[in-house]
Amino acid sequence: MSERRIRVLIAKPGLDGHDRGAKVIARALRDAGMEVIYTGLHQSPEMVAEAAVQEDVDFVGLSILSGAHNTLFPAVRAALDARDAADVVLFGGGIIPEADIAGLKSAGAAEIFTPGASLAGIVDWLRARAAERS
Repeated sequence: MSERRIRVLIAKPGLDGHDRGAKVIARALRDAGMEVIYTGLHQSPEMVAEAAVQEDVDFVGLSILSGAHNTLFPAVRAALDARDAADVVLFGGGIIPEADIAGLKSAGAAEIFTPGASLAGIVDWLRARAAERS
């Protein structure tokens, strides 16, 4: 019997219309053997959380370039928690100032990847977190 593959939902919450980075991350995770679901643009926090529950994912990755990260990360975490999905690991990236990262982690984001983060590093982080959960 084979081991369950890591399942990741990549989401673009809010009004941000730029999804190239999200698609690059989704492809890198898929190429690394993970199952990846991409929600598309303009998702509400509730839509992201509902998709995460329906798809039974291990991780939710948010891509935010709009500057709304201080609102959207806590809202997605709250929406996940409200759906009994507190075990889903929330991570993300985008154009996020270094000064905001500690607050996002306090609000429930496990990790924030900023521009220049390596795809291999992101894959390795997800694999390590998945191994910790097993």
